[in-house]
Amino acid sequence: MDLFSFTIAGLMVYAALAVFFIGMTYRICHWFSTPKASIRLGMFPKPKTRSGRWLKMLKDTILFPQALDVDPTMWFMAIAFHVAGLLIFFGHLRLIKEFTPIVSALGSKGMDTLAFVTGGTFGIVITVVVIYYLFRRFASPYKDISVPEDYLLLILILLVITMGNHLRFFGDVHVADYRAYVQSVLLFRPSFDAALAHSSIRWSLVAHVFLANILLMYFPFSKLTHTVGAFLANLVRSD
Repeated sequence: MDLFSFTIAGLMVYAALAVFFIGMTYRICHWFSTPKASIRLGMFPKPKTRSGRWLKMLKDTILFPQALDVDPTMWFMAIAFHVAGLLIFFGHLRLIKEFTPIVSALGSKGMDTLAFVTGGTFGIVITVVVIYYLFRRFASPYKDISVPEDYLLLILILLVITMGNHLRFFGDVHVADYRAYVQSVLLFRPSFDAALAHSSIRWSLVAHVFLANILLMYFPFSKLTHTVGAFLANLVRSD
């Protein structure tokens, strides 16, 4: 691994994770330390039981029915974005450890085919959704309430996804070689194996990791914290 790759795909990864976890810990502690209102802020109709309260919180957070009432197209795109993003995240866990039961059932080649089809499909889906979100910002009424951060954040997410799609569709490296790199980072000895070091998409991987690092460091200070804050906000709404 050359010095530039070692800095971006090694040292910067640790810095990004440190900023992310410290930043999110600070934000969550700040939320919990905020004085509670003297009155209940729940919205009618409110569940009468504690279990009902938690179920309503989960429903509002995961399915956000309020958005469906306001804009069905936006709701559909939001569902597609979150589902695709979640499945892509779980797909990346294969880079840490192989899903042994699935490999035993499908075989190594079958697993690679499944990963390519599903990963490629959801990669395209999330790309379409982010492009939709971005162009929606150029039309009223969304244009009137948008700030520069909204555009920059969407562009950054789109770049991360685009480089990931490039690795998926044009990469000539097997998942085992990517896993070797990820495991080397987890062992605090970041390195590329021979296949990855001499691959034609090595720089695409470095670019993908660099953009992901930027996104990870920016996460605690951006609107993306709604992924965590939404649970707390909807819990208050159901109280």
